[in-house]
Amino acid sequence: MTVMADRPHMLTEDFEAVARIGAREVEGLRLEFIDGVIRSKAVPDGDHGRIIVWLSRICMQHHPDLWLHAGQGVKVEQYREGRAIPDGVLAHEDAFVGQGDWVDPGPILMAVEVTSWDSDTERRDRIEKPRAYASTGIPVYLLIDRLECQVLVHSDPDGQRYETVRTVPFGKDVRLPDPVGIVLPTEPLKDWVR
Repeated sequence: MTVMADRPHMLTEDFEAVARIGAREVEGLRLEFIDGVIRSKAVPDGDHGRIIVWLSRICMQHHPDLWLHAGQGVKVEQYREGRAIPDGVLAHEDAFVGQGDWVDPGPILMAVEVTSWDSDTERRDRIEKPRAYASTGIPVYLLIDRLECQVLVHSDPDGQRYETVRTVPFGKDVRLPDPVGIVLPTEPLKDWVR
């Protein structure tokens, strides 16, 4: 079977059904649908989870009314045809109540990804996800890159891409721009890499 590059592998609603079944049938399976292609995402390891908890605590200290919602499915890409599962999304505590498995990205102030040790991380976290999140207008995309020991802060989405990308090594503080408005101390991240 030949896959057409200009057409999705399947309809979005068919993907949602497959993702729901897959998540129940195979423990730890996480599927995403980006650029019309089904992708699997590695199950987070202990250090990955620790980074999300650490970041969640920092966000709540600065913005008690905002939560870093972990593993929330999000409708992404133009016309919301894609489906992604960021490691975390920063939004009001009740932003997704009643929305189901795949939420509208409108209330999201920041999407967060932490690199995994799988072979798809390069394409998924550094190419596809920034494009998908920028297309929805999510103001900030934070990539915590454990492979390169650096943090990338994407901001100023123009509907196609993020116009500004700031890269800092672990150990150096980085400012997450408004609407997040937090200075992130990245020194602790050095303890959560292989």
